Amino acid sequence: MNKALMAAGLLGGSAVLAGAFGAHALKAVLSEHSLEIWRTAVLYQFIHALALLALGLQPERAGLRLSFWAWVMGVLLFCGSVYALALGAPSKLGLVTPLGGLAMCAGWLNLLRCAAK
Repeated sequence: MNKALMAAGLLGGSAVLAGAFGAHALKAVLSEHSLEIWRTAVLYQFIHALALLALGLQPERAGLRLSFWAWVMGVLLFCGSVYALALGAPSKLGLVTPLGGLAMCAGWLNLLRCAAK
């Protein structure tokens, strides 16, 4: 799954940058609570980048494509909204966050389904 490896590289690299940005540039600007929210987004992004790396190293299986798309969409929706909220976006954006979390969960449950086959 070349797309999974590409997504892993993009999400992993940008997670490192986001973590460094939060630790250095945002430390003087954001409250400790907002920094903790930022760190949560970085953590979830990193975990799913590593999951995509592992997925990309597997033999091609049609069923695993759902996990790929669910994790990518989950990171975009969950982490993206959490980053934005940490930076002071309107709280209504928080309505998107659970959708991203559900997408991530769907990816993991699909992985379980594929493994059980």
